[in-house]
Parts: sequence; C-alpha cells; structure tokens
Amino acid sequence: MTDTLILEVANLETDVLTGIYSEETGRPQPLRISMRVGLKVQDRYTPDCPLSASKNYMDLKFAASTGLPEGVHFKLIEAVADHICETLFLQDDRIMWAEVKIVKLAISENGEEIGITLTRQRRA
Repeated sequence: MTDTLILEVANLETDVLTGIYSEETGRPQPLRISMRVGLKVQDRYTPDCPLSASKNYMDLKFAASTGLPEGVHFKLIEAVADHICETLFLQDDRIMWAEVKIVKLAISENGEEIGITLTRQRRA
C-alpha cells in the first residue's frame, strides 16, 4: 500500500459563469466547491517540517476561485471541475489524483445538494 496525504478544502462558495438555460447564461451562479487531492508523501513528517514538505491549502482554494478564468462561461459544471483539476495538476507534480465536488446552490429548494463529483487521476 502506498502512503498518500489527502488535502481537503470543503464548502468554498464562489460565483461562476455557468449554465445552459437562458435564465442561467450571462450572469454568475453561486457554486459550493469541495476538493480533495492525493499527494505523494515523504517518509516522515517531523515537528519542524517546512511547508514545502506538504502543500499549501491556499493553492487548492486558488484553483477553485481566482484561478478560474474571468469572463469565461462554462456551459457545464463538469467543465468547471475539469478546469480545477487541471489547475491543481499544473501546480504540483506530487498530486496523484484530484476530486472536485460542485453543488449548484441556485437550484436547491429545500437544502438539498444537487451537483457532480469529478475524480481525475494524473495522466503520464
């Protein structure tokens, strides 16, 4: 079994241009995005390990917020998730896989979570 460090950012809310219906296009929609990434680990984490031994959580937050291209309309939230995965892979060669869950908040009527989860493995 290979050791893996899983980093997580959960329930980040951001507005993204997305949707296929006329009432969705042209204006941002609120999305709730959660991410998990599997990172190759070093042999040991000691009390004085530097941040470079892991990954800055803010990099994950960046990929799902300001790392999304401004002014680009994503028809599908699947494309938003794919862009986030690719951004994460470009950030750090140690990321082996990424999982992105997106919930469309605007279509929830009773607190239900309606959306997708995309899991991508790093391609060689």
